Amino acid sequence: MKLPALSRQTLTLLLGDVIVVALVTIFGFATHGRLESGANRMATTFLPVLAAWLCVAPFFGVYEVGVARQPRLLWRPFYAMVIAAPLAGWLRGLWLGQPIIPLFVFVLGGISSLAVLAWRAIYCFIALRKITEG
Repeated sequence: MKLPALSRQTLTLLLGDVIVVALVTIFGFATHGRLESGANRMATTFLPVLAAWLCVAPFFGVYEVGVARQPRLLWRPFYAMVIAAPLAGWLRGLWLGQPIIPLFVFVLGGISSLAVLAWRAIYCFIALRKITEG
């Protein structure tokens, strides 16, 4: 089975999402004074969040360029991350062999959702400017 080629805009959205998840992970470790714990420990948050996002996001159409360019549809990536957060918490708990802390999932979901919303709003603004200027 051959996967379809991704457009440049879709790859931009995907790369931006990966960067946002990485920044949220780094921010979380920094706010807890745990940056020195290293990349392996950060991977226990980054990879589950990224995996959950990539499982949930396509159902909201967030990688459809036409959707990503519409300001009125910015709720889609926001709510996709809200829904991905519990899955990410569960995956992380499995990986670490630890119980899932509801407050962690709540904070992770809230901050990640706002971060994705901010990134996607910036993308939307830039894409709309290019359309009106071009």
